[in-house]
Amino acid sequence: MKILFAFPAMLVLSACQIDDTPPPDGPLPPLLACLPDQGLVGQSGDVLAAMTFPQGTRIFNTGDALTMDYRPDRLNIEIGASGTIVAVTCG
Repeated sequence: MKILFAFPAMLVLSACQIDDTPPPDGPLPPLLACLPDQGLVGQSGDVLAAMTFPQGTRIFNTGDALTMDYRPDRLNIEIGASGTIVAVTCG
C-alpha cells in the first residue's frame, strides 16, 4: 500500500529535472531570426530604398492582398496611405 502512495510522488518529482544541455551550434531558431526594428515606424517609406533586408522580407501597403501563411522568420513592413511606415512585424 505504501508503494501506491510513493509512485505518484516519484512521478511529480521526476518532472522537476533541469535540462542543462548546451544549445546546439548553428543558425538561430526561427523565433529569433526576425528582429523587427520599431525605429522605422513613423518614417517615410522612402528610407527603405537605401536599406537591405533578409531574404523573404515583405514590404507592402495597407490593404494589399497578402498570403495568410505564418512564417516566424519573415519580416513584414507595412506602409500606410500617407507613405509612412505604420508597422514592422514578424510573420
